[in-house]
Amino acid sequence: MKLKWIAIGCALASFATSASAELPAGSQAPNFSTQVALAGEEYGFTLQAALSKGPVVLYFYPKAFTKGCTLEANAFAEAMAEFQAAGASVVGMSSDDIDTLKKFSVEECRDAFPVGGATTKLLDAYDVNLVRNGENQGVANRTSYVIAPDGRISFVHSDLDYRDHVRLSLEAVRALDD
Repeated sequence: MKLKWIAIGCALASFATSASAELPAGSQAPNFSTQVALAGEEYGFTLQAALSKGPVVLYFYPKAFTKGCTLEANAFAEAMAEFQAAGASVVGMSSDDIDTLKKFSVEECRDAFPVGGATTKLLDAYDVNLVRNGENQGVANRTSYVIAPDGRISFVHSDLDYRDHVRLSLEAVRALDD
């Protein structure tokens, strides 16, 4: 009987550390506005305005200047010409402060795309608030959304491993034209 309860406890613990239940494809993306940084300069960003120009890749990441987040930003920067050729814009979001984001936009995003500040309210709206052991971490889970110009989420990928986010997001943007 004791082993049964241990097994149940382990199962519940692993469930509690799982990623959040991000918004599903087909749902309406919550509109938002925030401050972003591009090439070290701060400006206002609204999802609605970005969508008026084409699809948006909205990716959430936990923390600027950490290994995975740096590598992911580098990969998005390297792929920006491909995203732009497909008519899409990219914006990264984390709960970092704007001064950190200004520096990150230059050093790791290589002046290629903006990164913005995500409030807890925004993290909750997109259901990307990282939860570990039942505790809200106040940082974003690594989740990428492709949002079609009509505001509908066409693709979502949530995985703390950064490696597939750029490739899968680009494939999803290209699929919008099909």
